[in-house]
Amino acid sequence: MSFRVQPQPPARPNRCQLFGPGSNTKLFAKMAASAADVINLDLEDAVAPDDKEQARRNVTQAIGDVDWGKKTLSVRINGLDTPYWYRDVVDLLENCGDRLDQIMIPKVGCAGDIYAVDALVSAIETAKGRTKRIGFEVIIESAAGLAHVEEIAAASPRMQAMSLGAADFAASMGMQTTGIGGTQEDYYMLREGQKYWSDPWHWAQTAIVAACRTHGLLPVDGPFGDFSDDDGYRAQALRSATLGMVGKWAIHPKQIALANEVFTPSEAKVGEAREILAAMEEAKRTGAGATVYKGRLVDIASIKQAEVIVKQAELIAAGD
Repeated sequence: MSFRVQPQPPARPNRCQLFGPGSNTKLFAKMAASAADVINLDLEDAVAPDDKEQARRNVTQAIGDVDWGKKTLSVRINGLDTPYWYRDVVDLLENCGDRLDQIMIPKVGCAGDIYAVDALVSAIETAKGRTKRIGFEVIIESAAGLAHVEEIAAASPRMQAMSLGAADFAASMGMQTTGIGGTQEDYYMLREGQKYWSDPWHWAQTAIVAACRTHGLLPVDGPFGDFSDDDGYRAQALRSATLGMVGKWAIHPKQIALANEVFTPSEAKVGEAREILAAMEEAKRTGAGATVYKGRLVDIASIKQAEVIVKQAELIAAGD
């Protein structure tokens, strides 16, 4: 084990991130009343070019006017390759109050992208005397983003979370698919005439989880485009949770409950984790470094695994 202690990510529930376009003000109150842990008001892909300015005004006003409760409130700005992003940042931070928690930066390709936004945000915060430091969450949506994923994760102390944007990532990689997340029809193995489908996003998600855990960020699974496929959404969310991701996007309200279900540890899992901790505590008391629990070996590493589940459950309970 390295002598450098792995930093802890932000201590907040992040099971579901609900997205809604900044151009549709009718959705804001519904989003605030939802069971999502994080709200992402979108100024980017969900907003047409002619509606960008009005969406920005809508979001700036809603940040102060709507009761967002205990939710983490984030705004997805436009990409740095557009003429919109700098005005997104300036108007938000010069005109909204301290209720805004994060800015989501899309299509990040290198640490320099984070530096550019950080410099602008820092200047505005100083000029306006803002006392609450804005956090950053980013989306990895390109080959360059994944190639530079660790330097992006370490690019700023403002960094809080990182997601995979499957659609733009697939386009950047030249993948032959129009699906947004989930199993892809042609990505399968063949054995004895039977097809077995594997996960084409697995390796990218694993790289994101490793970078996030190394630098103390929350790794989050991105969108699942087919909101009519509950089973498909749940299956991908379960894979992501097993890999170490803490939550998933919802692009439709019906996906909120699915995300919360998957990323909330079940009573059975929490109970087993507590029993493992108790068994190891008894083993330590008797001078043993390991013990047997339900027919399997548990040791010091098992404590760490069990603590992850218990801490996650306690964090969610505290946020409810």
